[in-house]
Formats: sequence, C-alpha cells, structure tokens
Amino acid sequence: MKNTNNMIPVFFLLTLLSCQQTNQQQQAVIKGKSYYLTASGNDAGDGSKDNPWKTIGQLNNVQLHAGDTVYFKAGEMFQGNLIIDSFDRGNALNPVVITSYGGTGNAIIDAGNNTALTLNNTSFISVKHLNLTGAGRKQGNTKDGLFINHSHNITVDSIDVQGFQKSGLLIYISSGVHVTNVTAHDNGFAGICVAGEQSKNDCRNIYIGYCKAENNPGDPTNLNNHSGNGIIVGLCRNVTIEYSTATNNGWDMPRKGNGPVGIWCYEADSVTIQNCISYRNRTSPGSADGGGYDFDGGTTNSTIQYCLSYENEGSAFGLFQYAGASNWYNNTVRFCISENDGTTSEAQAGVFIWNSSRDTAQLKNCYFYNNTIYNDKGAAIKYAAESENSGFNFYNNIFVAKDELITGIETNASFLGNNWWSLATNKFNDDGITSFESWAHQKGKEQLNSKIAGFNTDPHFRDPGHANITDPLQLKSFFNYSLTKNSVLKNNGLDLQALFNIYNNKKDFNQQTIAANGIGACL
Repeated sequence: MKNTNNMIPVFFLLTLLSCQQTNQQQQAVIKGKSYYLTASGNDAGDGSKDNPWKTIGQLNNVQLHAGDTVYFKAGEMFQGNLIIDSFDRGNALNPVVITSYGGTGNAIIDAGNNTALTLNNTSFISVKHLNLTGAGRKQGNTKDGLFINHSHNITVDSIDVQGFQKSGLLIYISSGVHVTNVTAHDNGFAGICVAGEQSKNDCRNIYIGYCKAENNPGDPTNLNNHSGNGIIVGLCRNVTIEYSTATNNGWDMPRKGNGPVGIWCYEADSVTIQNCISYRNRTSPGSADGGGYDFDGGTTNSTIQYCLSYENEGSAFGLFQYAGASNWYNNTVRFCISENDGTTSEAQAGVFIWNSSRDTAQLKNCYFYNNTIYNDKGAAIKYAAESENSGFNFYNNIFVAKDELITGIETNASFLGNNWWSLATNKFNDDGITSFESWAHQKGKEQLNSKIAGFNTDPHFRDPGHANITDPLQLKSFFNYSLTKNSVLKNNGLDLQALFNIYNNKKDFNQQTIAANGIGACL
C-alpha cells in the first residue's frame, strides 16, 4: 500500500502553483478604465472618450487601479498639479499609465508655481509623452517638475520638463525607476536628480538613458551650495546613466564656491556612466567646478566609460573627496576622451584631483586607464593643494597638454604605460623637467622591472581639438582621436589583465574590438 503522506506536500505545491498561474492570468487579462481629459471637456461628465473631463482637479478625485490609463489631449494645456498617491497604483503586468492621445505633440501640464506631477508612495506607474512646465526658476516656481517620492517600479519616457526652480525630474528615496528620453531644460538646481536622505540604499536600481539635461542655469535661492547641474545622483546604489547629454548647465549659479557638474555622483555605490557626452558646461564667475563628469565624495565601486567630455569650464573628470563624506574607493575611468576641458575654473586641466579631508585613506584605489586627455588650453592633470590619495593608478593613457603636463604636487600615483606629449615643447614638460627619461628616473614613474614602461611621442591624432558632436549615438563614429595604423602606441602598452588582473572589456571608445595592450581610448 502506498504512503500517501508524502503526497500531501506535492498536492499543496501543485495547488499553490495553480493559484499563482491563475493570478498571473487574471492580471494579464485585466482591462482597466480609461479616463480622458481635453480643454473642451466637462468635469460633470464620466471621463470617457465621449464625455471627457476638463481639469486635473477632477482627475485628482479619482482612485486609479491596475490597468487604468489617463489620456490628456495632445497639444493642449492643462493647468494644475496632478498627484498620484498610495491609493493609485498598478501591478507588474498592468501599470497605471498617464500619457497623451490624439492630435500632434504632447499634452502640456502647466504647474505654475508648483509641481506638475507627483508620484507619492506608489508603484507600477508609467508616465510618458507629456510636457511639464513651470512658471520659471526666477518667475515664481519653487518646486520640482516631476517628483517621484518613496515610489517603486516607475517608468518615465518621452517627457519634456522646464521652468522649475529645483529639479526638472527628482527621484527621491525610490527604487526600480526607469527613465528614458527625458529632456530637462531651463530648470534651477538640476535637470535630473536622484537623491536619498541618509544612506546609499535610499535609492536603488535606477536607469537613466537617452536623456538630455540642457541649460539648467542654477537655483536663484540656493546661496549655500552648488546648483545648475545636468544629471546628479546621490545616496543611491546600482544606477546606470547612458546615452545621455549634459550641456550649458550651471552658468547662473548665484554664489561663488563649489559648483555644478554636467553628470556626476556622490555618496553612491555601483554607478555606471557610459556612452555619454558632457560638453560646454559652466559655473558662475569665480566659482569652482563646471566640469564634465565627477566621482565626488563617498563614491564607491563605480565606473565612467566610453564617454566624451569637451570644452567644459571645469575638468572633464573630477576625482573628489570632501570632508565628512564616507570613504571614496575602487572607482574606474576608462576608454574616455577629454578635449580642452578645465578652461575657466580652478581645474585648468582634463583631470582634477582634490581631497579636502586630507586623509589618504579616504580617497583611494582609482583605476584610470586607456583614456585620452587632450588639452591645448592647459594641463592634462591637476592636483589641488589638498589632494592626498593612495592607490591611484594611471595605465595606458595618452596625456597631451598645452605645456606642463601635470600641475600641482603629484602624490603617490602609479603611472605606467602612458604616453606623454607637451605641445609647447613638442616633447615633454613636467615640473620643469623636459626630458621624459630624466623625469621617469627622478620621479620614479613609468618604470616596470627597472625599464621605462611609458612613451613620449606625438600621437598624431586624426583631428584633435575639433569635437562638435552632440548625439551619443554618434560616439561610435567619432574618430578624431584615432591612432594611425602603424602607431607605436597601438599594441605596445601594458597587458593590464596579465599584470594587474584588470579586464579591459576588449572594447575601445568606438566599441571596436581591441587587444589587451593598446594605449589611449581609440585603438
């Protein structure tokens, strides 16, 4: 006789699986309600397509459920402040959707002096094809444009947001947020901001792709800290920013002091910034920063790769640690290009290293390899007066400077396999030393196994100093800094994987397959 006791767990398991499958099927076939708004609508109607509503106020009275869709008439303007809260939520298979319909272009939500759209303590919401506008950062608005607060599993796509004093898009203590094709311009504090409150776990699993942060000049009321950023993320973990641009931000920050940056992070872990362009960003007269990219205080385990920076007033790559931040460590910059950055602010170089904590243990373990730094306006690398660091490694880069290659007092860095070229001397210049070999021996740089490991040769770039692309999709065909076919720099660098267990992903700046020992970003 069979022992049926062993069948009981199997029976319950099959029942559970059947219930889960039925639940998924029920979710999949949910047909939510549709609500329509037009400028000629009537709030006394039922919100259907035949009897649409007129105002956002009426919509705010409705509880939205999984599968519901809100349609604003394309090309029309709706004044007010749409609030989606904990009573309005979708599910994984049936999000609540807020979008435009009919006509041409996007519907416009005119928020005046308030926030256009708030997602507060909700989940599974999709916002797409809308324009959000405020009264202006100096014309009365004091808020953010799209505010995602304590929410999860949110998608945002094809949004234009402008005229808000704070951020165009603010993601605050939220997770699972996917943002694409957002253009944030003419806002104050930032175009796009991701922020937590206390820890790097506050914001998690954030994706920002194919976005533009343009002409966000500064917050006129912020007199104590930076403003005018392009894309800024902080107190967060697992963030990807890709195929995005930042330009002409920060020029009207109302103070002198630490300034804005095009794309950057602070107190963040596992951030990847890739295939982006940050160019012609600015800072207020006499202020710091205004750079392209920045790993700032407390950044850990993060990477900038395949990015272009050019003509920013600050450095292309800020490697910064401020006093009071958690430790900065294990960050990588690779296969990136800087052209004529650091033109105005104190950086005066493509790479700027600063550590106001004055503690080498707080700014450590940086891997800067296979980059091209070209600067016919200033230096390649600058060390601030406060720049104590440890474990900084510069491998297989090309450094070209107007005259002196490194300014400030370099401390402790390992330079191996790099190529150095001074345009003024057509040879080499650092710290008054014009002989590369003498510099290597005197400074203890570019030496491996008692042999010179670096180079001092004209890289003969194809078209240096003339970057002008603005679309990240063009990066693959940006060959201005390609090497000639027979260049000595092609495959004579260090095999970083064999020597230091550093894997170079086998792709260069142009996403072409490369050998393990090339020099520079474009191989």
